[in-house]
Amino acid sequence: MSTPKASLPVIRRLPRYFRYIAELKASGKSRVSSSQLAEIMGSTPSQVRQDFNCFGGFGQQGIGYSVDLLHSEIEHLIFPNECINAVLVGAGSLGATIANFVLHEADSVKLNAIFDNNINLVGKTLHNIKILNSDTIVEYCQEHKPDLIIACIPKAAAEKFAPVLSATGVKGVWNFTHYDFSIHDKSLIVENVHLRDSLMALSYRINHKEDE
Repeated sequence: MSTPKASLPVIRRLPRYFRYIAELKASGKSRVSSSQLAEIMGSTPSQVRQDFNCFGGFGQQGIGYSVDLLHSEIEHLIFPNECINAVLVGAGSLGATIANFVLHEADSVKLNAIFDNNINLVGKTLHNIKILNSDTIVEYCQEHKPDLIIACIPKAAAEKFAPVLSATGVKGVWNFTHYDFSIHDKSLIVENVHLRDSLMALSYRINHKEDE
């Protein structure tokens, strides 16, 4: 398959496609049409076809898509390598929750190390992984070359950490802070996750439901 050229909105829809197709596969369904996928996704059949055409199509006109083929092709698009190696910065309550998710739910991501600057946490373990001092993260990353840093630290700490993060050589950041690391280093691929923003958007929709 040729190198995908897809817009960010299409890329952001891929995980939803993958999740729904995995459910279809688990239910024993062998084929699915663009109309059926559009109904599940809340979009249109033409949108589904346009999205898939960004990656070569996957289907045959008139007979729909093989569920097994869709599942394997989209999985390969999202996780082309065997595993994404990650380290986590911030061993507080949010970091502990995200670490638990990665260890038990994110099959293609391997959490190799956890860092924190709290001397009361350094040396202890979180989910059976020893918490290392944040001061050693550059040395660790240069030696072990992880792909991803998961940032679960406060905004003020994130701003101070930004120059250090650039020195680690990682390719991307799964960012749960309120600081966008790409401001400091535009070469980084950053996925910002703002839980508060999501909650506020939900609050607005609940309170203005009649306007939608």
